[in-house]
Amino acid sequence: MNYPVWEVSLGAGLLVALISVLHVFISHFAVGGGLFLVLTEKKAYRENDTALLEWLKRHTKFFVLVTVVLGAVTGVGIWFTIALVHPSGTSTLIHSYVWGWAIEWVFFFLEITAALLYLYGWNKLDRRTHLWFGWIYFITAFTSMVVINGILTFMLTSGKWIENREFWVGFFNPTYFPSLFLRFAFALALAGIYALLTAGVQKDAALKARIVKWSAWWIVPAFVVLPLFAYWYVRNIAPEVWSSSQGLMPTATFYADLILIFSVVTFVLSLLTLVKPARLHIVFSLLVMASAFTTMWAFEFIREAIRKPYIIANYMYANSIYKTPMPGDGGFTIAQLNQNGVLHTAKWVSQRAITPENQAAVGREIFRVQCQSCHTVAAYRGVKGVLQQRNWESATLYQMLGSLDAMHNGTMPPFGGTEAERAALAAFLSGLYSPSPAAGLPDGQAIFESNCAPCHRAVPADRIYSQLRELDEETIAVMVEDLQGLNARMPQIQLSAEQRLALAQWLRR
Repeated sequence: MNYPVWEVSLGAGLLVALISVLHVFISHFAVGGGLFLVLTEKKAYRENDTALLEWLKRHTKFFVLVTVVLGAVTGVGIWFTIALVHPSGTSTLIHSYVWGWAIEWVFFFLEITAALLYLYGWNKLDRRTHLWFGWIYFITAFTSMVVINGILTFMLTSGKWIENREFWVGFFNPTYFPSLFLRFAFALALAGIYALLTAGVQKDAALKARIVKWSAWWIVPAFVVLPLFAYWYVRNIAPEVWSSSQGLMPTATFYADLILIFSVVTFVLSLLTLVKPARLHIVFSLLVMASAFTTMWAFEFIREAIRKPYIIANYMYANSIYKTPMPGDGGFTIAQLNQNGVLHTAKWVSQRAITPENQAAVGREIFRVQCQSCHTVAAYRGVKGVLQQRNWESATLYQMLGSLDAMHNGTMPPFGGTEAERAALAAFLSGLYSPSPAAGLPDGQAIFESNCAPCHRAVPADRIYSQLRELDEETIAVMVEDLQGLNARMPQIQLSAEQRLALAQWLRR
C-alpha cells in the first residue's frame, strides 16, 4: 500500500521464482563445492595423483565462474526483484535482521575473496597456504548459509517472534535446524553432481573413473540422509500451515510427489554412473543435474506455496497488508482498509473516488494493489481463465470477493476495502470475460464446481457437504437459498429454483 506496483507481463511472482531457484541451485553448490575442492586437493596430495590435481585446477575455474560470477549476479537479481515485487516484506526483513544481513555480507565478501585467491593460488602458493584459502572459503560460505537460513525459515515459521519481535526468537525458529541440515546435505550432493559435469568431458578414461567414483561418495550418502532431514523439517511446520496447501489446492502434495520422484531418479542415476564410470558421457551428467535441479525447484516451490496467504507467516499477507502489525510498522490492516477504503489509504493509485463512469478503472487499481503480487490478468496465475471457467456474473463475483480468505483452504488474504470498492473490483473482473448463458437443464455438478468448489469438496470430510447430504432434496433447495443462514462466512450467491433443485439432487446422488 505504501509503494508503487511493479507490473510484469509474465507475472512478478514467477520472475522472482525463476531467478531464486537458479540462485539457490548455484549457492548450494558454492557451499558443498567449497568443501569438495579442499578435500579433493588433500586426496590428490595424499595419493600423489597429479592427474586428479590437474583436473581439480580446471574444475576450480568452472567452480569460480559458476558461483562467484553467475551466483553473484543472480543473488543481486533476487534483491532487485523482491524489492520491486514485495517492497514491504523486503523492508521488514532488512529492518528486523539488519545485523544478520550485515554479518552475511561480510562473510560473502570473504567468501569471494578466498575463492579468487584459491583460484589464482594454484602453482603460486605452497600447499599449506593454498589449502587454508580453501578452508576459509568453505567456512565463510557455510556461515553465509547459516545466516540466510535463519531469515528464510523465519518467513515460513515466524514462531513467537510475532509476540515479542526478538531477533533470536525469529532467527532460531521451529524450522531453522531441520532446514539447515537439509540444505547442507543437498549442498554436498550438488558438489558431486557438478563434478560429474567436468568429469564427463575428460579424455583420460582412468581419471574419469576415479572422479566419478569420488563424486558418488558425495551424492549417494547425501541422498540417503535427505529423507530423514526432510521428515524432521515437515514435522516442525505448524499443521495450520500445511492445511492451506492440501485439499482444494494440493500444492504441497503435487510438489512433494515431484521431490519424491526426482530425488529417487537422481539417486538411481548417480548409482548408474558407477556401472561404467570410465565411459560417463556429458549428456548423462546433464541428466543427473537436471533431475537434481527439479528436486530443488520442487522443494523451493513447496516452501513458497505453503506460506500463502502470507509473505511473512502470521504477520504480513502476500499483498503487503498486515495481519499483526506493531506500532511504527507503518502498514495497514484489513480492518483499517475496510474502514477507510483502499483509495484513501494506498499511496500509489490514480483514482481517489468511485463514479459510475470509472468503476472498472477503480477496480483495476484495486486489483493492482491487492491481487497483483500473486496474480496476473491472463498470464501466470491469471484470473481471467479461472473466472471464465467459473462463469460468474458481476453480482456473484461481488459475493465471492467477500469470502476470499475462505477459498482454496485459505491461500488468499481477505479482501480489504469498502463495499463500493469491492463492487468496483467485481466490475473490473467481470469485464475480463463474457459469462456464457446456461444451456439446457441445470447441471448440479456444474453448479457445485462453479459456486461451491472454491471453498468445499464433495467428500465426507467437508462439514457443510456432509450436513446437506443428510437432508432431503426439498430441504436442501430451501437452505441453499439462504447460504448465510448456514454459515455467515458463505457468500449469498443467487441461484434459480431449478438450479437449487439440481444442486440438491446432485448432492444427494
